[in-house]
Amino acid sequence: MASASVLLVVGLGNPGPGYARNRHNVGFMAVDSIVRRHRFQPFRKRFHGDLSEGVIDGRTVRVLKPMTYMNDSGRAVVAAAGFYKIPPADILVFHDELDLAAGKVRCKSGGGHAGHNGLRSIHAHIGPSYRRVRIGIGHPGDKDRVVGHVLKDFSKADDTWLVPLLDAIADRFPLLAAGDDAAFMSGVALTLNPPKRKSERPAEGSADRKPGETDGL
Repeated sequence: MASASVLLVVGLGNPGPGYARNRHNVGFMAVDSIVRRHRFQPFRKRFHGDLSEGVIDGRTVRVLKPMTYMNDSGRAVVAAAGFYKIPPADILVFHDELDLAAGKVRCKSGGGHAGHNGLRSIHAHIGPSYRRVRIGIGHPGDKDRVVGHVLKDFSKADDTWLVPLLDAIADRFPLLAAGDDAAFMSGVALTLNPPKRKSERPAEGSADRKPGETDGL
């Protein structure tokens, strides 16, 4: 479990309205949802980015959206982390993930950047030992189509899973702030796929019954 030290939450994306709905900007979308849900302070310009602050269960949380463009995200992260003296273990980065199906969420600590330009930049500035929340956007199936895929907007049809996912991430964020990544992932999955109530399940033995058929009683 994490200590009560300051948590720096970073959402990755590209600045400007032209990128706002890009798949690559789902990290921005996730932290915006957290800031709204938990009524953090309005974003202000700090550390080459937009910074918001709040408190979750007694823990100070600072939320940063680098405005440096994706491939220079580490410059904003190292500036904020250095000013507040936040070690990599207390930095949590939300980012898009090609290698997860759209709508899936996984947490990890440390490891490689898998070619993600935002993570590559953060690695170069603070090393790999920070926490990540990987938000699946799916893979286009061909490496030559990756750039077009990540820089393409989410469709209106994607909102059927994207909006509930962002809500679930915000709802369950206190678990991340407490350092319980496993409970966060389980909670998000449960929110998006709640167990069916008994009344929603087909009655036993009824699956193959034809209209008008009885149990022979």
